[in-house]
Amino acid sequence: MRTQVLPALRRLRGDSAYLLLGFPVAVIGFCLLVPLFAAGVGTIVIWVGLPLLVGCLLLARVFADVQRLWLPGVLGRDVARPRYPGPPEGAGPIRRLLHPLTVGQAWLDLLHGIVILPVSIVTFVLCVSWWAVTLGGLTYPLYGWIASSVPGNVELPELLGLGDNFLVHAAFYMSGGAVFGLLLYPMVRGSAMAQALLGRALLTGVAELQERIADLTEGRAAAVSAEANALRRLERDIHDGPQQRLVHLAMELSRAQRQVSKDPDAASATLKQAIAATRETLDELRALSRGIAPPILSDRGLAPALAALAGRCTVPVELDVQTAERYPAALENAIYFVTAEALTNVAKHSRARLCTVTLSRTGDVLLLTIGDDGVGGAHVAKGHGLSGLADRLRAVDGELVVQSPPGGPTMIVAEVPCA
Repeated sequence: MRTQVLPALRRLRGDSAYLLLGFPVAVIGFCLLVPLFAAGVGTIVIWVGLPLLVGCLLLARVFADVQRLWLPGVLGRDVARPRYPGPPEGAGPIRRLLHPLTVGQAWLDLLHGIVILPVSIVTFVLCVSWWAVTLGGLTYPLYGWIASSVPGNVELPELLGLGDNFLVHAAFYMSGGAVFGLLLYPMVRGSAMAQALLGRALLTGVAELQERIADLTEGRAAAVSAEANALRRLERDIHDGPQQRLVHLAMELSRAQRQVSKDPDAASATLKQAIAATRETLDELRALSRGIAPPILSDRGLAPALAALAGRCTVPVELDVQTAERYPAALENAIYFVTAEALTNVAKHSRARLCTVTLSRTGDVLLLTIGDDGVGGAHVAKGHGLSGLADRLRAVDGELVVQSPPGGPTMIVAEVPCA
């Protein structure tokens, strides 16, 4: 119970401070920005208004930055800081001076500085009134006897016909204070969120959209890079493995063909070697095909596909798949390839005796955890086996975390949104 009350009290204190401090700041900003903006617009015909408007926008940025400092405490998360692009290189002094007039976010800062005043008036009045009624009602017994003893004083309970008695008055006011006290947190919280959401929309909305576009662009580039690297690796493996074996197989078959008429026994031995080479080539092709999404993944989903990977791994694998849902193909492919690459690295480099693979869903996040008791030292730096996994996960907005100190153990965690 205490663990729930203390955070609520801290939140109530923070939201109340935000509303109480936000009102005077909004008043000061409004009183400075509106006259300056009006003066700038009114004198723009004689060019004097342009520097005034620039000054108004720069001043609005100052008040906007103050609001951005407060928003994380109310919203409970970090907010994006908008970019204010500078003047282009080689711009003259006049263009540099007037450049803030071309920045869209600067005008949003000014708009916020104007419209926040009526909002802050309402939220400030609600906050102060609710606190006053709550504290005044609950503490009435401390001062009520003084008010009751004032000649000619008529209390609200008396006007309502409840009687002219101190105990009646105390019970009435304390009951009202208790009711307002129960509603204090949702009222203050709602007022703070309304004011903060307005600030977020005007002061950080464009920046959040820009960040999202940048993340999507980075994810697309990462996906293209991951696919290109996978194709190059597959091409190299085919060239160095099955292709060379097939060339050797063709030479062996040609030799056997020449030996058939001259030395049947030698031809038979050569054919046996060719058959063995064929089997080895098929095994290598099967191993390479694991880098391509298998039919079992598309037909039956992640659980059977991961079970097949675990069964082929040369290190014992404990598999725990806690979700049987089907997910978008891109997401399932990413989880499958991350698992396949990780198990390959475990088999090749970890010298582990046991590996664990866990797949679970928590809310809107799909969580893949792969651990082993090997020698450690795994990381996602370029040139290492896990280097392409982070890029592959970024393509589906996922993240990869690798903890693998020298000496082990190794823990690989992949988080992918699946909403």
